[in-house]
Amino acid sequence: MMRKQHLRTVTVLAVVGGLGGATLTACSSGSEGGQEPSPTSFVSGGTFSMALNDDPGSLSPLTGVSLVQRGLVPFAYESMVHTTEDGEFVPWMAQSWTETPTSITYVLKDGITCADGTAFTAQTAANNITYQADPANGTFWHGSNIAAGTTATANGNELTITSPTSNPFLLASTGTIEQVCQGGLDDPSSLDDATDGTGLFQLKTANAGQNYVYAKRDDHTWGFEGITSDTEGLPDEIDARVVTDEATAANLLLSGELNAAAVAGSDRDRLEGAGLTSKGVTNPIGEMLFNERPDRPTADPLVRQALVTALDRDSVGELVTNGHYEEMTSLVIANPFLCVAGGPKWTLPETDVAAAGRLLDEAGWTAGGDGKRSKDGEPLTVRFLYDAGTPSHGAGAEEVQAQWNELGVTTELVAEDPTGWSTDLYQTYDWDTGFIQLAPGTPVTLSLFFLGETAENGGYNFMAVQNDAYEQIAAQAATAPDADTACGLWQEAEKELVDRVDIFPLAQTTSPTWFSGATADMPGYIAPSTIRMVG
Repeated sequence: MMRKQHLRTVTVLAVVGGLGGATLTACSSGSEGGQEPSPTSFVSGGTFSMALNDDPGSLSPLTGVSLVQRGLVPFAYESMVHTTEDGEFVPWMAQSWTETPTSITYVLKDGITCADGTAFTAQTAANNITYQADPANGTFWHGSNIAAGTTATANGNELTITSPTSNPFLLASTGTIEQVCQGGLDDPSSLDDATDGTGLFQLKTANAGQNYVYAKRDDHTWGFEGITSDTEGLPDEIDARVVTDEATAANLLLSGELNAAAVAGSDRDRLEGAGLTSKGVTNPIGEMLFNERPDRPTADPLVRQALVTALDRDSVGELVTNGHYEEMTSLVIANPFLCVAGGPKWTLPETDVAAAGRLLDEAGWTAGGDGKRSKDGEPLTVRFLYDAGTPSHGAGAEEVQAQWNELGVTTELVAEDPTGWSTDLYQTYDWDTGFIQLAPGTPVTLSLFFLGETAENGGYNFMAVQNDAYEQIAAQAATAPDADTACGLWQEAEKELVDRVDIFPLAQTTSPTWFSGATADMPGYIAPSTIRMVG
């Protein structure tokens, strides 16, 4: 239980705050600033140096969950399909696939081998799915992509995965799982500080807190879109360096010592001015969640509605995004963006402090002579968490505090570090709301945090949400006969979360990763096979 509790903690904290390092909250595609390098300028060999804003810790693709760690996984591990920047699925380890409502069959390419030269077979792939389907293993993809009861079988070079229920998203859920070679499945702990996959690169050296070096294989022939070890422009090595300060990362980019780094704060202006190119990833930086346990004031929907109705979203959004404010149009903000098109079906309230006051009056929180609200002698105090490592979070939180002060609410601001997040969200449960974000790529993944058991009882629902309408619609969506029907239902379910203020999509931004002397695709992270060194 302790290991699985840790897994849940990091899953959420990985998307808390986050103008983070070279890899990577969720995803949107596109280039900003500068010109894309011409293919004729690509040169093979050399080292591609990228910045990580933190140490990844465990490198295991089975259980590692921090965004920094997940960004490193694709260097050594591959999946049946590759997801492009536009959310399109293209063949990778699989050359083709066929689907039914409850199963999918992949035909694997010939000649796939692990980095140590051993063959990777359909049976190995089936063993991966079986391992992921066992809840006792507490893997990263269990519950979101692989449900308990999922089975897998191999027949020659064919892998067939069968779902216990109808699932219109089998390709998206099973095709994107990173495959581990049999040795890694037999000894999962060996993957913490070593790699055992079929990827184009393999780990060469690991220096915790400093850097992680990957070397290119010379025998890789099965990449997506025809990429092989001999493709022009690929580097010989990847040097993933821990650089926790954005200003330092910007300086290293400008000096040519780094080829890629995420810089989303004030230093981004000088990088753009210098003509560097960038790729943007969507960051739900202003998203707010609420603690709905009975002993918290935010357990009352009237209180939650009052708090968000009192907010001037534009002013808070400008501050929390450091002047790069974008409205959120979906709670699904990561690649492959399932069920995003055509939404949202929810509408956020217009700012109305007087109406917010009436809601608090109705909830029993009345204003005293000093303007402060209380009920039964207890002041209305809201404990608001934000990421200490994200400067714009502090500015946004202070604006929220000022606006809620006009409402008569006392707001206690808490700047959290990783230890603080873990303590408040998963041990003491001493929080009410804050800039706390989820970064799902599918509504199914999103649902894990709003359905079922609370964190105290071993579930993912760390907010203790009980939204009956959402649960009913989600149950229908999970067994819908086709993707269009499922997406319509999931968007209705999303509306229930926003209308009840279980979640408040206040603001998002596009956080850029900048490139110098190289380019790459970023479907949510740097896709290693697409790195091209520029001469």
